[in-house]
Amino acid sequence: MGAVREDLEAFTAEMFDGFFRADQRRWGQVYVRGLLLEGRRKSVEPMAARLGEDGNRQALAHFVTTSPWDPAHVRARLAWRMRDAIGPEALIIDDTGFLKDGHASAGVARQYTGTAGKVTNCQVGVSAHLAGDHASAAVNWRLFLPASWDPDSAKAEPDKVARRARCGIPAQLGHVEKWQLALDMIDETRSWGIDIPLVVADAGYGDAAAFRRGLEERRLPYVVGLSCRHTAQPGDAHLVQPAYAGTGRPPKMRYPEPARTVKDLVIEAGRAAARPVSWREGTRPGTGRTGFKRMYSRFVALRVRPAGRGVRQAANGPELPERWLLAEWPTGESEPVQFWLSDLPPGMPLATLVRLAKLRWRIEHDYREMKQALGLAHFEGRTWGGWHHHVTLVSTAHAFCTLQRLAHDPKDPAQA
Repeated sequence: MGAVREDLEAFTAEMFDGFFRADQRRWGQVYVRGLLLEGRRKSVEPMAARLGEDGNRQALAHFVTTSPWDPAHVRARLAWRMRDAIGPEALIIDDTGFLKDGHASAGVARQYTGTAGKVTNCQVGVSAHLAGDHASAAVNWRLFLPASWDPDSAKAEPDKVARRARCGIPAQLGHVEKWQLALDMIDETRSWGIDIPLVVADAGYGDAAAFRRGLEERRLPYVVGLSCRHTAQPGDAHLVQPAYAGTGRPPKMRYPEPARTVKDLVIEAGRAAARPVSWREGTRPGTGRTGFKRMYSRFVALRVRPAGRGVRQAANGPELPERWLLAEWPTGESEPVQFWLSDLPPGMPLATLVRLAKLRWRIEHDYREMKQALGLAHFEGRTWGGWHHHVTLVSTAHAFCTLQRLAHDPKDPAQA
């Protein structure tokens, strides 16, 4: 820590410059320093024990839990700084679980999280990360509020509703789907003057036609995961006019064949349509430029017309819009294993589609670093505001680490 102390103080001074009070600026810097120090647990008490003369447990707890500073102001500064450092190609959306033993923390409920791979007692946070091939940074967060915490929901649970005030949950906030939280974060991030060249997300967001429509309405291109159950027409399918019997209303134009699942469309294209693509260097030793093995698989890219009720209802006219369907079909697999949908323009090279779809690995890298090294899931407070303060401060600490690595070797993916 001694070698970078001066850099850290300058960085946190920039991030917390909007704080009106000197004590907030001081404890912001101390909290971030506590997150960066060695130690397995990064909750307030063990951090205070490691911070020496700055280890005022009461002051740190007050700063993160009840001090009235707006985390959005810090996130905006963080986004400006990391945009300039990373030169992002995309904003990646995802969510992560915060496992809990008790039931008193804001938004905690039995719900599915990929962190545990099952339904369990947890909070779920949705995050947005500016990302390029070599670096990424979390710049926005939302805590998901399940319907059981929403007094206006038919699924409201009285004990959870009764805890809202103690958790400091604003009265106007209710249950909002994760894909809508993502769109809200996108709008806020753009309001800071951050250009978003592309949105990347997994099938948890890509499966929602309303999310894809929201991106299209904002004129934001996307590459999003898609479940194999979704249906589509082939890209070269066109509407036909059924014969008119002469009585009643004339039949509406329709596609001659029913829509098929995206998995069936790729299988029909055949294994021969799959092309080999290498998209980045991984972490295992190999013969790549940095001494690491290249990531490699086989992919099929088709032009399709996504179907489904939500798509049809939103379509501007009877013709369904064309999109890219990308599928990974590895050698040795009997069928494709992963699917993506994109509204990037026709003629986009397959290698570019694959690289952008696979860019989502950066967010998993960020979650792993923030959880394992920086205490993302160690916040022991129970308040809504405290959770948002903590994840913002962890993002600040993670951004500082990223900047230090980029300064050491800006083009080394193993260091980013």
